[in-house]
Amino acid sequence: MSLPIVAIVGRPNVGKSSLFNRLLRKKIAIVDPTSGVTRDRNYAICEWNGRQFRLIDTGGMVPDSKDLMERLILDQSEFAVNEADLIVLVVDTQIGIDGTDHRIARTLSKANKPTILVANKADNPALDMNIYEFMKLGHGEPMPVSATLGLGIGELLDAVVERLPSEEGLSAAEEGAIRVAVVGRPNVGKSSFINKLIGEERLIVSPIAGTTRDAVNSLLEIGDKKYVLIDTAGLRRHYKVQENIEFYTNLRTARAIDECDVGVVLIDAADGLTTGDMRVLGDVLDARRGAVLAVNKWDLIDKTDKTADEFTENLREQLGPMAYVPILFISAKSGQRVAKVMSLVDQVHVDLNRRIQTSELNNFLQEVFGKRKPPAKQGKFIQFKFMTQSEIAPPTFVFFVSHPELLDKGYVAYLSNQLRGRFGFEGVPIRLKFRQK
Repeated sequence: MSLPIVAIVGRPNVGKSSLFNRLLRKKIAIVDPTSGVTRDRNYAICEWNGRQFRLIDTGGMVPDSKDLMERLILDQSEFAVNEADLIVLVVDTQIGIDGTDHRIARTLSKANKPTILVANKADNPALDMNIYEFMKLGHGEPMPVSATLGLGIGELLDAVVERLPSEEGLSAAEEGAIRVAVVGRPNVGKSSFINKLIGEERLIVSPIAGTTRDAVNSLLEIGDKKYVLIDTAGLRRHYKVQENIEFYTNLRTARAIDECDVGVVLIDAADGLTTGDMRVLGDVLDARRGAVLAVNKWDLIDKTDKTADEFTENLREQLGPMAYVPILFISAKSGQRVAKVMSLVDQVHVDLNRRIQTSELNNFLQEVFGKRKPPAKQGKFIQFKFMTQSEIAPPTFVFFVSHPELLDKGYVAYLSNQLRGRFGFEGVPIRLKFRQK
């Protein structure tokens, strides 16, 4: 299932970004006293007591503002509220309540989402009594915290986890199915691709970027195989502002990736591999899902007998460390090689869940260590004792080493490349761990 979404909202300068960083226990958001600094939304996965959720840091909401930047920020914040399962409304204990707080509180009441009211900047006990005026906002008793000092953060996280929606299992129809997220930038043909696979016009297809309104899961059966196709929910049609499109698309894509086993990343053949495409593919692999890269609209490209090979070579060069992802040229419109994509999904899914015998791995280790030993560091020789596979999805390999802290990135890359050369793992992220022995 996709991770629950928790959105931090409030007027400017109440400390939302500081709270975001404190909850994540690392510095991600820009923290600045200037109003409107948090212009691009930040979101990251937060974990507390075994529960994970996606945390969104929004910009300061200024309802009824005529300022263009403040309107853009309000638009994004309202979208985040609409997507969220839980809202954290932040107010400023030191300044107190104002008209903007009241307007935001009314907006949240209309959204009818569970809300936790947080009184930030409660940096000393003398300020604790100030928090009760915020009960006028109609969102319950405030929780006093100090994002700067870390006060009350554990209690807030407890409250957040307690109010997250319960984890749901798969439906009976989806049991045993491979969950496939079809992801990519707007207007690369995601809905057309799914329509061609399922053979019916279930999804609205339009040349206007962002017409997919909500996530639509389609159950597909090919022979004895079952798939759940997750169409990346695009943009709601009234969210048209170009500056906001990336945020909406990224958040919806993140939710689809959370739900999948394998991500099919569609790119437009005419555009080639863009920075946005690289980011989407990186998100799939960073989430430890399998990946297939499908170059759509291949029928629109003028070709010679060398075009596909040259295009592939250029893609591999651009992909760099992600070059292990399989590439296929398709046309969702004509159906060219669309079914072949699902064959690649099958292969990637098998490798994602593949387990290799320890004896076979140690024969491999002897061979690759014999061909190339890691350089000595600080006068110490690094010896590999043995290795084993500890996990699947993704395959994770543990190497027991005499001095793991002295291994350099070059040798780690060598081991990773050798593993792929011997065992495949096309389209599958693999993890290598090194422990002292």
